[in-house]
Amino acid sequence: MNDQVTHSIEHEQLIEKLGFAGTIPFVVLTLLLWLVEEDLHPFISIALVAYGAVIASFLGGIHWGIAFIKESEHPRFHLIWGITLSLLSWLAVLMPAFSGLPFLGFLIIAAYLVDRKSYHHAGLKALLTLRFRLTMVASISCFIAAGAT
Repeated sequence: MNDQVTHSIEHEQLIEKLGFAGTIPFVVLTLLLWLVEEDLHPFISIALVAYGAVIASFLGGIHWGIAFIKESEHPRFHLIWGITLSLLSWLAVLMPAFSGLPFLGFLIIAAYLVDRKSYHHAGLKALLTLRFRLTMVASISCFIAAGAT
């Protein structure tokens, strides 16, 4: 096995580990909303909305990275979509949690649907299975958490 292949496998394993680590706040905060006393719900729901907004913005940032690739197709689209995710995430933070959380859940799903098409063109097709799994954990967490708020 050459060094490049080994590096690629190690790189993919790190991406997977970090991706799933990124779902921990979604799962833990959602569980807490169902397990703790109601007087703690505002703090926990704000924390979850804020984290979801950060993640949705991060997904937009990936599109900025794609746009910076010299051979990128449709760089204008990637730049606009990237900032759109950040702006919509910011709106979710301004909403009450019972509406901001499902909004973020749908936004994260919308980001995945866009990524399904754009990742192919950017050479990131191999990440789509992981991306789907992370999307499901994040969005379902947002929907379940909204039911507790």
